[in-house]
Amino acid sequence: MTSDEAQIRTLVDIWQAATQAGDVDTVLDLMTDDAVFLVPGRPPMDKAEFAKLSRVPPGAPRPTFESASEIMEVQVSGDLAYLWSRLSVRVTPPGADPPIERAGHTLTIFRRVDGEWRLARDANLLVAVPQEDA
Repeated sequence: MTSDEAQIRTLVDIWQAATQAGDVDTVLDLMTDDAVFLVPGRPPMDKAEFAKLSRVPPGAPRPTFESASEIMEVQVSGDLAYLWSRLSVRVTPPGADPPIERAGHTLTIFRRVDGEWRLARDANLLVAVPQEDA
């Protein structure tokens, strides 16, 4: 594994841990200023909208997040890299039952900015996971 690949894998681990902890500022620092997210059923989302949707008003309960990522491939070429993975996410909004579960594949493009890898584009193909009967 190259140093670049290891750095990108570490970025993914930090992203997941920061998301679970509700650390929006750390997540935002892991992306480029021109980051774009492609999600089924909605227009492309930029970094500003991502930040707005991620922040919880002070004092309000925040949702809990659990995720698991299986990185299938990382390829690096100069200051660009891509990664595709299998991702599963479970989000539990405050007071919600059952949690919202989605799973599928992602394709993420990273760009090296000032010597650090940052997420620049992300396309996720996550779909709802059917709920088991209780």
